[in-house]
Amino acid sequence: MDDTPDHNAEPPVAAPPRRSRRKSGGTTLRDVAKLAGVAPITASRALNTPNAVSDAILERVRAAVEQTGYVPNMLAGGLASRKSRLVAAVIPTISGNVFLEMVQSLTASLAASGYQLMLGQSGYEDSREDELLEAIIGRRPDGVVLTGIMRSPQGRQRLLTSGIPVVETWDLTPDPIDMLIGFSHEKVGEEVARYLHARGKRRVATLSANDQRAMRRMKAFSETAIELGMARPGETEVPGWVVPAPTNVGLGRSGLRELLARHPDIDALFCSSDMVALGVLTEAQAQGIAVPDQLAVVGLGDLSFARDLQPALTTVRIDGATIGSTAARFIVDRSQEREVRDGIIDIGFSIIERDSA
Repeated sequence: MDDTPDHNAEPPVAAPPRRSRRKSGGTTLRDVAKLAGVAPITASRALNTPNAVSDAILERVRAAVEQTGYVPNMLAGGLASRKSRLVAAVIPTISGNVFLEMVQSLTASLAASGYQLMLGQSGYEDSREDELLEAIIGRRPDGVVLTGIMRSPQGRQRLLTSGIPVVETWDLTPDPIDMLIGFSHEKVGEEVARYLHARGKRRVATLSANDQRAMRRMKAFSETAIELGMARPGETEVPGWVVPAPTNVGLGRSGLRELLARHPDIDALFCSSDMVALGVLTEAQAQGIAVPDQLAVVGLGDLSFARDLQPALTTVRIDGATIGSTAARFIVDRSQEREVRDGIIDIGFSIIERDSA
């Protein structure tokens, strides 16, 4: 049992100390100890050798950890001023080529400033993001770059209290954790619908991965298409088919077959990625469907193969290189205690018109 004389101290009622994440380096073990009403050495024992303290103290320390979002520092010494020269990036999947340009740019830009990139894969459905972030925060990198907006309240709290600079990417929100570089998925869907409408398409459909960003694009596309009269009488949404993320060419081919079996008159298809669109073009060719005369196809990502397809793929271009280089600049500036102005950036998007639409 713990012999520290504070083991009978009453649990405090005060809220956890408020710290400026931009200046303090985040919540510390001392903060946890103060909230739990024990000495720092006792809090350390509770976290590292729980059998060495009483059940009552262990419960109080764990409650304080949960309340503050504290993650133990795994760096030897644990000094707040110590720099790891390491930045962690979390992407849904390493098989998603749409993120490759961002990762390459982020890696090169960080290396130019003497930093290294550690890459983590969180997944889509059954995301491992919380577990991955706990491991990352415990190693105290100089920055964290996330793909998308943090969804888990627990993960968000841990990042907020860690004191580590955070850049969220590939999305927009009025309430980012820290810094943000992204674009509106809703506006992408709206503009693609208007693009196809301007080209005379009236029986549109969607073929989408089931991740939440892609589904938001497709929802906005469908709503805009309905407003523009691109739907059959009585329809409240345009036809769609959903496939699991991460996507591949085979899912694009099978998705087009499923859509045509149910809606043989569709004349345009918005795909959630260029990879899905590649599968659609392959299946259309196999079935003798003329693109774009019978079926216009639009992808997203402007991947390297898009312009070399036959027909060349019309797609939505996202400047991943700018996302990566800007995220690197934000992290390096904050790590070196330089002010980051305009820490929320909407980089927008562009529709690249080619032969498929």
